[in-house]
Amino acid sequence: METWSPLEITAVVFGLLSVMYTIRQNIWCWPTGLVNVILYVVIFYRAALYSDVVLQVIYIPLQIYGWFHWRSDVGETDLPIIRLSPFAACIWVAVAANLIAIDGYIMHRYFNAALPWWDAAIAVLSLIAQYLLARKVLESWMIWIAVDILALGVYATKHLYLTTGLYGVYLVLATLGLIAWIQSRQKQKAAARGFEPVTA
Repeated sequence: METWSPLEITAVVFGLLSVMYTIRQNIWCWPTGLVNVILYVVIFYRAALYSDVVLQVIYIPLQIYGWFHWRSDVGETDLPIIRLSPFAACIWVAVAANLIAIDGYIMHRYFNAALPWWDAAIAVLSLIAQYLLARKVLESWMIWIAVDILALGVYATKHLYLTTGLYGVYLVLATLGLIAWIQSRQKQKAAARGFEPVTA
């Protein structure tokens, strides 16, 4: 695949816009994210990162789901940031471990995919993070940080240098997003006089 292709540049621009809107809890994160994932279906297919191709396809309905969920009755800016309960966090860890094992095996055994286990980890963790982000769960940013660290190595190995740079920026933005959402949640808790919603 040609490095610095117009397709990859466009995907990077929309990816950055999506993350910046997400940090600000702005609903435009979803339509810009939708363009980003559609473009990356093609990019990752060309790079033989098939777990990532599947991931991007699944992202499409998740982007639409997040878009509508953030436009729920409580309003796009009032939808509260919530936390995972300890039990829910353990369940998600178990789910992630099993799905990574299954996806990695399938991609290695039947598709001869490049870096199947690492690619599977990125795909599965990204999918979980995206779902939790749509629900405005604070821990989604922590998972994105882990995904970004993994992605730096995988995409550099596949010579997707612009995308590697994008994930370096994503790592910084995810850290800033986590800090911003923690601060926003603290304000929500203060306004609600100590009420702390938890999701399972």
